[in-house]
Amino acid sequence: MSYESLVIDLAWPEGPAVLPDGRVAFVETYRSQVSVWSKEEGYRPLASPGGGPNAVTLGDDDHLYLCQNGGVVGPWRAPEMRSPSIERISLDGAVETVAVEIDGLPFRAPNDLTFGADGRLYFTDPGGSFDLEARPDPGRIFALAEDGTGELIAELGNVYPNGIAAEPDGSIIWVESYTRVVHRWRPDGSGETLATLDEEHIPDGLAVASNGDLYVTSVYSGGIDVVAPDGGVKGFIEVGSVPTNCAFAGNTLYVTDGGSPGESSDSSLGGVLWGVDVEVEGQPIFNGHIDASVTTIEERGNHD
Repeated sequence: MSYESLVIDLAWPEGPAVLPDGRVAFVETYRSQVSVWSKEEGYRPLASPGGGPNAVTLGDDDHLYLCQNGGVVGPWRAPEMRSPSIERISLDGAVETVAVEIDGLPFRAPNDLTFGADGRLYFTDPGGSFDLEARPDPGRIFALAEDGTGELIAELGNVYPNGIAAEPDGSIIWVESYTRVVHRWRPDGSGETLATLDEEHIPDGLAVASNGDLYVTSVYSGGIDVVAPDGGVKGFIEVGSVPTNCAFAGNTLYVTDGGSPGESSDSSLGGVLWGVDVEVEGQPIFNGHIDASVTTIEERGNHD
């Protein structure tokens, strides 16, 4: 196994997604920015949604869908706060607002998102700023359909649901940072706790491998826990300082690394994008889209 630092001096990178042309898109929360990297062109900004972009995933309409947390990471606050929302970003950088609430429930701070096997967009909403001691807010899991209608999938306790991923049978996996739990939700509404990670392994993001293994980034641990489909912890990959999330492209795992725990109101620029060669390929991701005709659109500018 080998790994390589691809980009340094990032501003709290999170939630990567691989584009059809092989570029890797990711957010830089402290810059209120979505950025891209490729081996051929290197690093460049893609879009400036403002607030606190938290993660992106690719739709089948050649747009990125983004969790906008409003402008928070720990004690940090964005220079220009936004309404917590789901946003859509064209690959030329135009930003649109897709949804700010579902069934009359305003979003608090959407965190991570994935399209499921059914084409719906699933996302976590853990509440306000992360606080492991106070645990201030209950968390929620939402689903948003192509026609713009949505559903509250799960009302959780004060567990901070964070990274989320989809499985081929329609199940959804999410991790809970406060409890260190990896949870599976099935389409029939049932669920199970797959694993509880070690004390210092606070889960943040995850990706699914082709063999069903879950690659779970855990902040403070300095690496990635490999969890089998039945919940057994199979191993640990050391990489980076504060791994926040990851995405597969073949047998390369792209890992975003915050570089520091985010415990200051200062905008740390110590983040890194890593490329890690692993022994298994990623599961193909599911795609979908949200129809613009049933959403409220607000354009906010782009990078040329």
